[in-house]
Amino acid sequence: MAMAPRVSFVVPCHRFGHLLADCVGSILSQTFEDLEVLIMDDCSPDNTPEVAATLTDPRVRYIRNERNLGHLKNYNRGLSLARGDYLWLISADDRLRRPYVVERFVKLLDVRPDVGYVFCPVMKFTAEGDTQLYGDHGAHDVIFNGHDFLRTLANGNSVPAPSGLVRRSCYERISMFPLDMPFAGDWYMWSAFALFTNVGYLADPMVGYRVHTGNMTLDFKKRVDALVRDELAVLWAMKALAESASLPSIARLYLDRIAWYYATHVGFKVSRNWSHGISTDEFERSLDEHCSNGSERRTIRAMTYAFLADCCHERGDDRSARRWYDEALEQKPRDIKTRVKRLFLKSGSAGRAARRIVDRLRSSPGGALAAYD
Repeated sequence: MAMAPRVSFVVPCHRFGHLLADCVGSILSQTFEDLEVLIMDDCSPDNTPEVAATLTDPRVRYIRNERNLGHLKNYNRGLSLARGDYLWLISADDRLRRPYVVERFVKLLDVRPDVGYVFCPVMKFTAEGDTQLYGDHGAHDVIFNGHDFLRTLANGNSVPAPSGLVRRSCYERISMFPLDMPFAGDWYMWSAFALFTNVGYLADPMVGYRVHTGNMTLDFKKRVDALVRDELAVLWAMKALAESASLPSIARLYLDRIAWYYATHVGFKVSRNWSHGISTDEFERSLDEHCSNGSERRTIRAMTYAFLADCCHERGDDRSARRWYDEALEQKPRDIKTRVKRLFLKSGSAGRAARRIVDRLRSSPGGALAAYD
Protein backbone atom coordinates (compact mmCIF):
# COMPACT_ATOMS: atom_id res chain seq x y z
CA MET A 1 0.00 0.00 0.00
CA ALA A 2 1.23 3.48 -0.84
CA MET A 3 2.40 5.68 2.02
CA ALA A 4 -0.41 7.69 3.59
CA PRO A 5 -0.54 11.35 2.51
CA ARG A 6 -0.04 14.15 5.02
CA VAL A 7 -3.33 15.86 4.13
CA SER A 8 -6.69 14.40 3.16
CA PHE A 9 -9.38 16.51 1.52
CA VAL A 10 -12.91 15.18 1.99
CA VAL A 11 -15.15 16.67 -0.73
CA PRO A 12 -18.83 15.82 -0.20
CA CYS A 13 -20.81 16.14 -3.40
CA HIS A 14 -24.56 15.99 -3.97
CA ARG A 15 -25.99 17.71 -7.05
CA PHE A 16 -22.77 19.69 -7.49
CA GLY A 17 -21.28 17.79 -10.41
CA HIS A 18 -21.07 21.00 -12.45
CA LEU A 19 -18.87 22.59 -9.76
CA LEU A 20 -16.80 19.58 -8.73
CA ALA A 21 -13.91 20.03 -11.19
CA ASP A 22 -13.34 23.62 -10.07
CA CYS A 23 -13.14 22.60 -6.42
CA VAL A 24 -10.86 19.61 -6.98
CA GLY A 25 -8.71 21.56 -9.44
CA SER A 26 -8.07 24.22 -6.79
CA ILE A 27 -6.79 21.46 -4.48
CA LEU A 28 -4.62 19.64 -7.00
CA SER A 29 -2.91 22.89 -8.01
CA GLN A 30 -1.59 23.52 -4.50
CA THR A 31 2.15 23.99 -3.94
CA PHE A 32 1.84 21.35 -1.19
CA GLU A 33 1.45 18.09 -3.09
CA ASP A 34 1.44 15.36 -0.41
CA LEU A 35 -2.32 15.09 -0.31
CA GLU A 36 -5.31 13.04 -1.36
CA VAL A 37 -8.82 14.03 -2.43
CA LEU A 38 -11.79 11.88 -1.48
CA ILE A 39 -14.85 12.76 -3.54
CA MET A 40 -17.79 11.57 -1.44
CA ASP A 41 -20.69 11.22 -3.88
CA ASP A 42 -23.85 10.85 -1.81
CA CYS A 43 -25.85 9.22 -4.61
CA SER A 44 -25.94 12.44 -6.56
CA PRO A 45 -28.54 12.24 -9.37
CA ASP A 46 -26.55 14.53 -11.68
CA ASN A 47 -23.38 13.99 -13.71
CA THR A 48 -21.06 13.75 -10.70
CA PRO A 49 -19.77 10.25 -11.70
CA GLU A 50 -18.91 11.44 -15.22
CA VAL A 51 -17.12 14.54 -13.93
CA ALA A 52 -15.21 12.49 -11.35
CA ALA A 53 -14.08 10.11 -14.09
CA THR A 54 -12.30 13.00 -15.83
CA LEU A 55 -10.21 13.73 -12.72
CA THR A 56 -7.39 11.29 -13.46
CA ASP A 57 -4.81 12.54 -10.95
CA PRO A 58 -3.80 9.47 -8.87
CA ARG A 59 -4.33 11.48 -5.68
CA VAL A 60 -8.10 11.55 -6.34
CA ARG A 61 -10.31 8.80 -4.92
CA TYR A 62 -13.95 8.67 -6.01
CA ILE A 63 -16.39 7.03 -3.60
CA ARG A 64 -20.09 6.72 -4.34
CA ASN A 65 -22.33 5.70 -1.46
CA GLU A 66 -24.65 2.76 -2.10
CA ARG A 67 -27.52 4.83 -0.69
CA ASN A 68 -28.00 8.47 0.21
CA LEU A 69 -26.62 8.96 3.73
CA GLY A 70 -27.42 12.63 4.26
CA HIS A 71 -24.76 15.26 4.70
CA LEU A 72 -23.51 14.49 8.22
CA LYS A 73 -23.17 10.72 7.75
CA ASN A 74 -21.48 11.39 4.43
CA TYR A 75 -19.02 13.75 6.14
CA ASN A 76 -18.24 11.20 8.82
CA ARG A 77 -17.79 8.38 6.32
CA GLY A 78 -15.35 10.48 4.32
CA LEU A 79 -13.41 11.44 7.44
CA SER A 80 -13.21 7.79 8.51
CA LEU A 81 -11.85 6.76 5.10
CA ALA A 82 -9.27 9.56 4.93
CA ARG A 83 -5.66 8.51 5.54
CA GLY A 84 -3.95 11.84 6.20
CA ASP A 85 -2.53 13.30 9.41
CA TYR A 86 -4.56 16.44 8.75
CA LEU A 87 -8.14 16.43 7.41
CA TRP A 88 -9.90 19.15 5.43
CA LEU A 89 -13.64 18.99 4.70
CA ILE A 90 -14.68 21.26 1.85
CA SER A 91 -17.92 21.08 -0.12
CA ALA A 92 -17.76 20.58 -3.87
CA ASP A 93 -19.27 24.03 -4.44
CA ASP A 94 -16.40 25.82 -2.69
CA ARG A 95 -12.75 26.24 -3.68
CA LEU A 96 -9.28 27.23 -2.51
CA ARG A 97 -8.32 30.76 -3.57
CA ARG A 98 -4.55 30.65 -3.04
CA PRO A 99 -2.15 27.93 -4.23
CA TYR A 100 -0.15 28.14 -1.00
CA VAL A 101 -2.96 27.78 1.55
CA VAL A 102 -2.34 24.08 2.30
CA GLU A 103 1.39 24.67 2.64
CA ARG A 104 0.81 27.47 5.15
CA PHE A 105 -1.75 25.51 7.16
CA VAL A 106 0.43 22.39 7.34
CA LYS A 107 3.49 24.41 8.37
CA LEU A 108 1.56 25.89 11.31
CA LEU A 109 0.20 22.53 12.49
CA ASP A 110 3.62 20.91 12.17
CA VAL A 111 5.34 23.44 14.43
CA ARG A 112 2.46 23.82 16.91
CA PRO A 113 1.26 20.41 18.18
CA ASP A 114 -0.97 22.23 20.70
CA VAL A 115 -3.11 23.58 17.84
CA GLY A 116 -6.05 21.35 16.94
CA TYR A 117 -7.13 23.18 13.82
CA VAL A 118 -6.24 26.18 11.70
CA PHE A 119 -8.58 28.30 9.62
CA CYS A 120 -8.75 31.54 7.70
CA PRO A 121 -11.52 33.90 6.57
CA VAL A 122 -13.36 32.99 3.41
CA MET A 123 -14.23 35.27 0.55
CA LYS A 124 -17.80 34.79 -0.56
CA PHE A 125 -18.18 34.87 -4.32
CA THR A 126 -20.77 34.51 -7.07
CA ALA A 127 -20.51 34.02 -10.81
CA GLU A 128 -19.95 37.78 -11.05
CA GLY A 129 -17.02 37.89 -8.62
CA ASP A 130 -16.09 38.32 -4.97
CA THR A 131 -18.74 39.73 -2.65
CA GLN A 132 -17.81 39.85 1.04
CA LEU A 133 -15.47 38.49 3.70
CA TYR A 134 -16.73 36.05 6.33
CA GLY A 135 -14.95 34.67 9.37
CA ASP A 136 -12.64 37.65 9.89
CA HIS A 137 -10.95 37.45 13.30
CA GLY A 138 -8.46 40.26 12.79
CA ALA A 139 -5.84 41.48 10.36
CA HIS A 140 -2.95 39.46 11.81
CA ASP A 141 -2.10 35.79 12.11
CA VAL A 142 -2.54 34.51 15.65
CA ILE A 143 -2.71 31.40 17.80
CA PHE A 144 -5.80 31.65 19.98
CA ASN A 145 -5.88 30.02 23.37
CA GLY A 146 -8.73 27.57 22.93
CA HIS A 147 -10.63 28.66 26.02
CA ASP A 148 -10.27 32.32 25.10
CA PHE A 149 -11.53 31.55 21.61
CA LEU A 150 -14.60 29.86 23.10
CA ARG A 151 -15.65 33.22 24.50
CA THR A 152 -16.11 34.27 20.88
CA LEU A 153 -17.57 30.98 19.63
CA ALA A 154 -20.08 30.84 22.48
CA ASN A 155 -21.79 33.85 20.90
CA GLY A 156 -22.26 32.05 17.58
CA ASN A 157 -20.24 30.27 14.94
CA SER A 158 -17.65 32.41 13.18
CA VAL A 159 -15.37 29.70 11.78
CA PRO A 160 -16.18 29.22 8.08
CA ALA A 161 -17.05 25.60 7.35
CA PRO A 162 -14.85 25.20 4.23
CA SER A 163 -11.66 26.73 5.64
CA GLY A 164 -10.60 24.48 8.52
CA LEU A 165 -7.70 22.02 8.45
CA VAL A 166 -8.08 19.72 11.46
CA ARG A 167 -5.66 17.41 13.20
CA ARG A 168 -6.86 13.81 12.81
CA SER A 169 -6.70 13.28 16.58
CA CYS A 170 -9.44 15.87 17.09
CA TYR A 171 -11.90 13.69 15.20
CA GLU A 172 -10.62 10.48 16.76
CA ARG A 173 -10.46 11.63 20.39
CA ILE A 174 -13.00 14.43 20.67
CA SER A 175 -15.86 14.09 18.22
CA MET A 176 -17.04 13.35 14.74
CA PHE A 177 -20.01 15.31 13.38
CA PRO A 178 -22.98 14.85 15.77
CA LEU A 179 -25.88 13.36 13.86
CA ASP A 180 -28.48 15.09 16.05
CA MET A 181 -27.28 18.58 15.01
CA PRO A 182 -27.86 18.70 11.24
CA PHE A 183 -27.97 22.51 11.11
CA ALA A 184 -25.21 23.49 13.56
CA GLY A 185 -22.91 20.49 13.73
CA ASP A 186 -19.89 22.43 12.48
CA TRP A 187 -20.36 25.05 15.24
CA TYR A 188 -20.29 22.25 17.80
CA MET A 189 -17.17 20.72 16.25
CA TRP A 190 -15.14 23.94 16.21
CA SER A 191 -16.22 24.61 19.79
CA ALA A 192 -15.51 21.09 21.08
CA PHE A 193 -12.04 21.11 19.51
CA ALA A 194 -11.30 24.52 21.06
CA LEU A 195 -12.23 23.16 24.49
CA PHE A 196 -9.24 20.80 24.35
CA THR A 197 -6.78 22.45 21.92
CA ASN A 198 -5.59 25.86 20.81
CA VAL A 199 -6.71 27.32 17.48
CA GLY A 200 -4.66 28.74 14.63
CA TYR A 201 -5.88 31.68 12.55
CA LEU A 202 -4.29 33.03 9.36
CA ALA A 203 -5.71 36.37 8.28
CA ASP A 204 -5.35 35.99 4.50
CA PRO A 205 -8.72 34.90 2.97
CA MET A 206 -7.32 31.92 1.13
CA VAL A 207 -10.60 30.00 0.62
CA GLY A 208 -13.65 30.86 -1.47
CA TYR A 209 -17.24 30.22 -0.38
CA ARG A 210 -19.54 30.08 -3.38
CA VAL A 211 -22.94 31.79 -2.95
CA HIS A 212 -25.63 30.26 -5.16
CA THR A 213 -29.19 29.01 -5.03
CA GLY A 214 -28.09 25.49 -4.11
CA ASN A 215 -26.32 26.50 -0.89
CA MET A 216 -27.23 24.20 1.97
CA THR A 217 -27.11 27.21 4.32
CA LEU A 218 -29.98 28.86 2.45
CA ASP A 219 -32.13 25.79 3.04
CA PHE A 220 -31.19 25.76 6.71
CA LYS A 221 -32.27 29.37 7.15
CA LYS A 222 -35.74 28.53 5.85
CA ARG A 223 -36.22 25.93 8.60
CA VAL A 224 -36.16 28.33 11.51
CA ASP A 225 -37.53 26.07 14.25
CA ALA A 226 -35.00 23.36 13.51
CA LEU A 227 -32.15 25.88 13.33
CA VAL A 228 -33.04 27.39 16.71
CA ARG A 229 -33.35 23.92 18.22
CA ASP A 230 -29.91 22.98 16.91
CA GLU A 231 -28.28 26.16 18.17
CA LEU A 232 -29.65 25.51 21.65
CA ALA A 233 -28.47 21.91 21.42
CA VAL A 234 -24.93 23.12 20.68
CA LEU A 235 -24.89 25.42 23.72
CA TRP A 236 -26.26 22.73 26.04
CA ALA A 237 -23.88 20.10 24.63
CA MET A 238 -20.87 22.39 25.12
CA LYS A 239 -21.91 23.08 28.71
CA ALA A 240 -22.13 19.34 29.36
CA LEU A 241 -18.78 18.73 27.66
CA ALA A 242 -17.11 21.40 29.80
CA GLU A 243 -18.61 19.87 32.93
CA SER A 244 -17.39 16.39 31.98
CA ALA A 245 -13.90 17.83 31.44
CA SER A 246 -13.97 19.50 34.90
CA LEU A 247 -13.83 23.02 33.43
CA PRO A 248 -16.33 24.93 35.60
CA SER A 249 -15.47 28.39 34.24
CA ILE A 250 -16.29 27.27 30.68
CA ALA A 251 -19.46 25.56 31.89
CA ARG A 252 -20.52 28.85 33.53
CA LEU A 253 -19.76 30.70 30.30
CA TYR A 254 -22.14 28.41 28.44
CA LEU A 255 -24.81 28.66 31.12
CA ASP A 256 -24.69 32.45 30.69
CA ARG A 257 -24.91 32.11 26.90
CA ILE A 258 -27.81 29.66 27.21
CA ALA A 259 -29.70 32.04 29.47
CA TRP A 260 -29.07 35.00 27.17
CA TYR A 261 -30.08 32.98 24.10
CA TYR A 262 -33.41 32.10 25.69
CA ALA A 263 -33.91 35.66 26.98
CA THR A 264 -33.39 37.38 23.64
CA HIS A 265 -35.30 34.81 21.60
CA VAL A 266 -38.31 34.86 23.94
CA GLY A 267 -38.25 38.62 24.43
CA PHE A 268 -38.02 39.42 20.73
CA LYS A 269 -40.66 36.83 19.85
CA VAL A 270 -43.18 38.47 22.17
CA SER A 271 -42.26 42.11 21.50
CA ARG A 272 -41.38 41.99 17.79
CA ASN A 273 -42.88 38.71 16.59
CA TRP A 274 -39.37 37.79 15.52
CA SER A 275 -39.43 34.81 13.16
CA HIS A 276 -36.40 33.29 14.91
CA GLY A 277 -37.93 33.78 18.34
CA ILE A 278 -39.23 31.31 20.92
CA SER A 279 -42.66 31.48 22.55
CA THR A 280 -42.94 31.20 26.32
CA ASP A 281 -44.47 27.73 25.93
CA GLU A 282 -41.62 26.62 23.67
CA PHE A 283 -39.17 28.04 26.20
CA GLU A 284 -40.63 25.94 29.00
CA ARG A 285 -40.62 22.81 26.85
CA SER A 286 -36.99 23.41 25.91
CA LEU A 287 -36.04 23.79 29.58
CA ASP A 288 -37.81 20.54 30.36
CA GLU A 289 -35.81 18.84 27.61
CA HIS A 290 -32.39 20.17 28.54
CA CYS A 291 -32.27 21.34 32.15
CA SER A 292 -32.50 19.06 35.18
CA ASN A 293 -30.75 21.37 37.66
CA GLY A 294 -33.24 23.43 39.66
CA SER A 295 -30.82 26.26 40.44
CA GLU A 296 -29.82 26.63 36.78
CA ARG A 297 -33.45 26.50 35.73
CA ARG A 298 -34.27 29.39 38.09
CA THR A 299 -31.29 31.40 36.80
CA ILE A 300 -32.35 30.94 33.18
CA ARG A 301 -35.98 31.73 33.91
CA ALA A 302 -35.07 34.85 35.90
CA MET A 303 -32.96 36.30 33.09
CA THR A 304 -35.51 35.37 30.41
CA TYR A 305 -38.52 36.78 32.26
CA ALA A 306 -36.67 39.99 33.21
CA PHE A 307 -35.64 40.59 29.60
CA LEU A 308 -39.16 39.82 28.43
CA ALA A 309 -40.42 42.40 30.95
CA ASP A 310 -37.95 44.95 29.55
CA CYS A 311 -39.28 44.28 26.05
CA CYS A 312 -42.88 44.71 27.20
CA HIS A 313 -42.00 47.95 28.96
CA GLU A 314 -40.28 49.31 25.87
CA ARG A 315 -43.41 48.78 23.78
CA GLY A 316 -45.58 50.47 26.46
CA ASP A 317 -47.21 47.32 27.82
CA ASP A 318 -46.58 47.99 31.51
CA ARG A 319 -49.18 45.50 32.66
CA SER A 320 -47.34 42.63 31.00
CA ALA A 321 -44.01 44.08 32.15
CA ARG A 322 -45.15 43.96 35.78
CA ARG A 323 -46.22 40.36 35.35
CA TRP A 324 -42.89 39.26 33.94
CA TYR A 325 -40.82 41.23 36.46
CA ASP A 326 -42.83 39.46 39.17
CA GLU A 327 -42.17 36.11 37.51
CA ALA A 328 -38.44 36.92 37.36
CA LEU A 329 -38.35 37.89 41.03
CA GLU A 330 -40.14 34.70 41.97
CA GLN A 331 -37.22 32.83 40.42
CA LYS A 332 -34.51 35.12 41.80
CA PRO A 333 -35.89 37.24 44.69
CA ARG A 334 -32.59 38.98 45.47
CA ASP A 335 -32.04 40.36 41.95
CA ILE A 336 -31.56 44.05 42.76
CA LYS A 337 -31.65 45.21 39.15
CA THR A 338 -35.03 43.60 38.53
CA ARG A 339 -36.40 44.91 41.84
CA VAL A 340 -35.36 48.46 40.92
CA LYS A 341 -37.01 48.17 37.51
CA ARG A 342 -40.17 46.79 39.12
CA LEU A 343 -40.17 49.66 41.60
CA PHE A 344 -39.83 52.23 38.82
CA LEU A 345 -42.72 50.59 37.00
CA LYS A 346 -44.87 50.66 40.12
CA SER A 347 -44.20 54.38 40.55
CA GLY A 348 -46.04 55.34 37.36
CA SER A 349 -44.95 58.35 35.33
CA ALA A 350 -42.40 59.42 37.94
CA GLY A 351 -40.85 55.97 37.83
CA ARG A 352 -40.72 55.97 34.04
CA ALA A 353 -38.96 59.34 34.09
CA ALA A 354 -36.49 58.09 36.68
CA ARG A 355 -35.79 55.00 34.62
CA ARG A 356 -35.14 57.08 31.51
CA ILE A 357 -32.58 59.09 33.47
CA VAL A 358 -30.93 55.93 34.76
CA ASP A 359 -30.85 54.44 31.25
CA ARG A 360 -29.19 57.59 29.89
CA LEU A 361 -26.58 57.55 32.64
CA ARG A 362 -25.99 53.86 32.13
CA SER A 363 -25.39 54.26 28.40
CA SER A 364 -23.17 57.34 28.69
CA PRO A 365 -19.41 56.85 28.22
CA GLY A 366 -17.83 56.12 31.57
CA GLY A 367 -21.25 56.05 33.20
CA ALA A 368 -21.29 55.47 36.94
CA LEU A 369 -24.23 53.07 36.92
CA ALA A 370 -22.56 49.91 35.74
CA ALA A 371 -24.04 48.07 38.71
CA TYR A 372 -27.48 48.67 37.25
CA ASP A 373 -26.52 46.44 34.25
